[in-house]
Amino acid sequence: MMRKFLPEELKKLSKPHEFSSNEDNGQVTIIGGSKLFHGAPILALKTASRIVDMVFFASPEPSVGKVAENLKSKLSSFIWIPWEEIGEYIKKSDSILIGPGLMRYHSESKRVKEQAFVPSSGRGESKKVYDEAGNQSKEITEKLLRQFPNKQWVIDAGSLQVMEPKFISSEARNKVLAEGKVLIPKNAILTPNQKEFEMLFGEELMALGSPASVVSVVARKHHCIIVLKGVETIVCSPQECVLVEGGNAGLTKGGTGDVLAGLTVALAAKNPPFLAACAASLIVKKAAEELSKKVGFAYNADDLAEKIPEVLGKHWHS
Repeated sequence: MMRKFLPEELKKLSKPHEFSSNEDNGQVTIIGGSKLFHGAPILALKTASRIVDMVFFASPEPSVGKVAENLKSKLSSFIWIPWEEIGEYIKKSDSILIGPGLMRYHSESKRVKEQAFVPSSGRGESKKVYDEAGNQSKEITEKLLRQFPNKQWVIDAGSLQVMEPKFISSEARNKVLAEGKVLIPKNAILTPNQKEFEMLFGEELMALGSPASVVSVVARKHHCIIVLKGVETIVCSPQECVLVEGGNAGLTKGGTGDVLAGLTVALAAKNPPFLAACAASLIVKKAAEELSKKVGFAYNADDLAEKIPEVLGKHWHS
């Protein structure tokens, strides 16, 4: 029987030492953002910057200057880095988040990408742009995961939606092992919802039994930690699975997953990945419960991000 992750387990989280110096409490890199989705990395950055010492941000968006300017106008607690220097900052980071705000495939793009696009057709042009951007996100995600297999990764949102099942299959893994390559890096934390999980792993959650049993099998197969987001969140590592309860209907709002991703990468900088994943899920749910005491479900992802430090602080000082 799967056990529950309990609030008292948050005491296991690493706390900043009273006499710690700069960089002792973690550095993270967040990779994401686009012209369409610039709010997602703001939420992840806002959340992570309250916990670690340094947050670096990079985006593959060609007009990244405008994206970074937009972000900086709303949040100052991060360092924007040029895309061509991303590798150096990944090397110096304790954990890396990839995916929030990266473009994904248009819902119809895979079915229409072989068709001719008429220049005067605004709809057709839009689909083509989305498709190209989705391909770029796919190439970036797979390249960086292969290039830095020993780093602590958190994979979310756009990156989850563009990775192909072939990229992570056991057959592909065996094929590239001799070349010193990996696919999903060992101990990477993946944060899919049900649809993203089924798209990526090709496993219907109810087809082989309970969702927990399916997630457990996949986590063992790919040597990773999976956070299956839901009313009851399931977190599985190759060794164990836990159920994270709590939260409320306010967590269905857009952007709350970006808050979770930002908190997860921050905690993963100085904690074991399974503990970081479980703790982040519980803290987000507890923050939602605290907000509901005052405003019911009338809160958004920004409110949630603002509430995280208060909830985490209570457990750090308990």
